[in-house]
Amino acid sequence: MGTRIERRDDGVVILTVDHPPVNALPVDGWFALADALRESGADPHTRVVVLRAEGRGFNAGVDIKELAAAEDHSTLVAVNHGCYAAFAGVYDCPVPVISAVHGFCVGGGIGLVGNSDVVVASDDATFGLPEIDRGALGAATHLARLVPQHLMRTLFYTGRTVTAQQLEHFGSVWRVVAREDLLDTALELAGEIAAKDPLIIRKAKESLNGIDPVDVHRSYRFEQGFTFELNLDGVAERVRNTFGRRDDSTAAVHTGPSRDGRRK
Repeated sequence: MGTRIERRDDGVVILTVDHPPVNALPVDGWFALADALRESGADPHTRVVVLRAEGRGFNAGVDIKELAAAEDHSTLVAVNHGCYAAFAGVYDCPVPVISAVHGFCVGGGIGLVGNSDVVVASDDATFGLPEIDRGALGAATHLARLVPQHLMRTLFYTGRTVTAQQLEHFGSVWRVVAREDLLDTALELAGEIAAKDPLIIRKAKESLNGIDPVDVHRSYRFEQGFTFELNLDGVAERVRNTFGRRDDSTAAVHTGPSRDGRRK
């Protein structure tokens, strides 16, 4: 369990997140992922990072049950800092980060994928932000990097998901492949990038971040402020408590999205 680091001879580092049952990360999990990203990028031998996951889906966001069990706001503050650190770890990694997404990618998963340089997805992958249904806000900054503005707003207000095929249409997913081919496809692209001059690739990453039209760190931090406000108002706790009484074990993901992006 946790985040595993695998270093390959070609300079490609594979980071595998494994938090059963659905990769809904607790506070420590977000910080561990951030640390793994920073460690990988700081290694001069690293040329590309591939971010992937084991289990039923890529990422189900934060562990809502951990939040619900907290007696004060300290866990909320900690998980917000953890998410911020992990998302920043992807964006600020000195080398390209390729996210290999299977199954569900919701909540905090959108923060990771939206900050990635390249996204490869399996044909069963779905993407969305159920934050409003969880008493929270955030990661619209990153969803806006995956879909057009008006679709982002529709998805955010409704909590609906979109498919990998739809994101491929928008150009935010590089390729959609069968799940069994996902890692090989990501590694093939990573190998192509890793074969380039490493200094040029690192400078390319730095230059592309420098011309980004949106400061993702400041934008996401602004969003987080509204989550704190909702918690101080008490509405977030009421919504989370309702979620906690549901008879499921997904912690932060709604199951059963249909192929057209509608929730069943």
